[in-house]
Formats: sequence, C-alpha cells, structure tokens
Amino acid sequence: MLDLGFVRTNLAKVEEKLRARGAAPDALLGDFRALDQRRREAITTAEQFKARRNELSQQVGVLKKAGKDAAALVEETRSLKDKLDELDKTAAALDAQLRQLLAGLPNLTRDEVPTGKSEADNVTMKTWGEKPVFDFAPRPHWELGEALGILDFDRAAKLSGARFVVYMGAGARLERALISFMLDLHTQKHGYTEVLPPFMVNSKSLFGTGQLPKFAEDLFRCSDADAEAVARGEFKDNDHWLIPTAEVPVTNLYRDEILDEARLPIRFTAYTPCFRAEAGAAGKDTRGIIRQHQFQKVELVKFTRPEESDAEHEKLTRDAEEILEVLGLPYRRVLLCTGDTGFSSAKTFDLEVWLPGQQLYREISSCSNFEAFQARRANIRYRPGGPKGKVEFVHTINGSGLAVGRTWLAIVENYQQADGSVEIPKALRPYMGGLERITK
Repeated sequence: MLDLGFVRTNLAKVEEKLRARGAAPDALLGDFRALDQRRREAITTAEQFKARRNELSQQVGVLKKAGKDAAALVEETRSLKDKLDELDKTAAALDAQLRQLLAGLPNLTRDEVPTGKSEADNVTMKTWGEKPVFDFAPRPHWELGEALGILDFDRAAKLSGARFVVYMGAGARLERALISFMLDLHTQKHGYTEVLPPFMVNSKSLFGTGQLPKFAEDLFRCSDADAEAVARGEFKDNDHWLIPTAEVPVTNLYRDEILDEARLPIRFTAYTPCFRAEAGAAGKDTRGIIRQHQFQKVELVKFTRPEESDAEHEKLTRDAEEILEVLGLPYRRVLLCTGDTGFSSAKTFDLEVWLPGQQLYREISSCSNFEAFQARRANIRYRPGGPKGKVEFVHTINGSGLAVGRTWLAIVENYQQADGSVEIPKALRPYMGGLERITK
C-alpha cells in the first residue's frame, strides 16, 4: 500500500505513475483530495474540542472547589462530548474510505522501468545458453509426456476437470527431483532458510501481499471465506483461501512484527503447491501444463533494509537464473514495462525459458522488488539504529526459484531425443536414482 502522506504531497506524481501503468487516475483516486481534506478537518476540529473540554474540566473543578455553580460549564462539557463522538465517527468513516481507496492503488513503478502497455514493450536484458538444434521436428511436452506415459490429462480431467494433470512414473519422480534439487541449491549454496508453510491462509495474509481485494476472482476460496466482506474491505484472520504462491504465507510470517535489524536480510525458500482459478485465462494455454489450476513451485522471499533491496533483488534473480544454468536450459531475462508490471511490484524481472517444442520463450520466474508496498499492508517493520531508532518498513522481494512444472516441461522439450525419449540433465540424475533417460 502507498503511504497516505506520500500520496497527499505527491499526487501529481502518483497520477503520472498510474497513467504509465495504463490505469485511469480519476477512477482509482476518486475524490481523494476531498476525502482527505474532510478527514483532516474532522481530526483538527476534534483536537480543538478536546482542548476546550480539558480547559472546561479544569474550570469546573475550580468552581466546585470554591462552592460556586458550575452547571453551565458542565452542560457545555457534555455538549462537547456529544460533538466529539460524532467527529470521531466521521473521522473513522473517512479513514476507512481512504484506506479502501489506498488499498486499490497499485505500487508505483521505478523510474528505470520502461513505459509500455503490454509484454510487447518489455525489454530483454540478457540471453543465456544456446538453443538446442535437432535433426528432427521437436515435439511439445504434452505430446512427449502422453507418448511416454508420464502425463495423463484424461484421468486428471475425470478426477478434477480441466487444467489439471496427473504425473505418472518417471514423470512424477522428475517433479519431485526438481523440488529437492532447487531447495538444496538455494539452502546449501545461497543461504536461504527452508520453510514449509500452510497451504491455506486467511484473507489478512492475502491482503498483506496484495492479492486481496483486487484479485479475489483469481483465487480459490474455502466455504468460510466471504468474498463480499473482502469487497467491503473487511479482511479476517479466521477464514481460509488456497494459496496462489508461497509468497503469501512466507511474507506474512512477520505480519505485525518489528524485526531485529541485525537479522536483515532474511532469506527464505519454500516449496508449496499453488492454486489459481485462472479466471481471466479462458481459452488461453489449454494444451499442456503451462497454465494449471494446481502446480508446484519453489519460492524465494527476502526481507531487507531499503538501501539494500536493489542489490538483494539482483542476487535473488541470479539465484533463480542459476537453476536454469545448472540444468542447461536456455533463457532470457526481461525487464517488465510499466503496463506489464504486477500490482504490488515496483520493478520485475521475468526469466523466460526456451521451449523448442513450441518455438518460443515462456515465463518461468518473476522476480520482483515490492519496496515497502507489501510491508506497509502487512505492517512489517524494523528499527534501524538500535532500540532507540524510529521504526521503518522493510522492503520485501520475491521470485520463483523456480516454477517446477514449467521447469519440468522445459527439460522434456529441450532434452528430447529422436526416438521420443528424454535425457535427464546430469545435475538431476542423483535425485532420479541414477536414471539417465526417460523411455516409454
């Protein structure tokens, strides 16, 4: 969430940044100035009334002590109390409206983020690896997977409907191998602490990372979650939603806490299944396992000092890139433009892996610096300068390290052989019991 004082004093800049995202400032900001002015006036008037009430209380005490009639002053005090109650209600209502307005504003993108409307305006920052050359027509992963008997879409549809898959045999083991390989590399080499969080969270957690209220339709909610309450800006701590990413529970580990500065930066990695309704993806990526309602992911999350967040963002992105490099998967790093940057992010690098069976690059990781946006929503702070320092919001960073299913399909497509088998990358063979090739 953006800081109220910042929006108030930098309204023109906020409007400019919203336009750069392709948003309409008038629609998002509404009557911000009028609301803010009325709220401030209510608070100022309340403070004046409180000062007058305190003054009257002292005068009443003096009169009563002197044995004089204080009835008029007592009546004025009672009248002020009634007015104060009304002002407090007014200020609270205006404050709730302002908070709801601020909750709907996206983060402001960094100045170095290129201006653009869609992914067509993203900027390629680097390209790594040689695309494999085949002496046959490479096949997409869904054809290879079904031919090898390691993907079963029909039985998944029988179990759960569209956009689900059953991994079978070596396919299931490859998914498990990738999870273990990623966690081991991130914990043993890069110093992340492994976390296994709950796979269901409350609405307060989803508000903290920015999924609610804006993206409720993209989530799977349990029967105790009230979408209408969320729309009203009521975020509970005793309802449940399936997580869309481990970013949500891991970031919210420290919600409403003040972190010890000496611990920063804090680095976590977590494996979880992820659940997404894909409400806006009708008819998109219907073949294969690119866009599923349930998929696995290994996530990277950091809590940093503001002055270190750029460097930690770069390190996190490199940590995700290393997974691809060790596996020998060609990829490119892309800086997202303003119109393609996610709601909570100030700056995002996408890693896109080459898929020869489809002859295109596809996103396999988004590595984002949220600055203080999530920390302000989740109230995650630290105290720089020791116990007497003034509390500040941390910066949060996260990225997929990596999306396991997309890494799986990238291996299948890049390591396919002419006979329809799939070679196992050398780095994964110890996790596959020494298996070198998946055959029918």
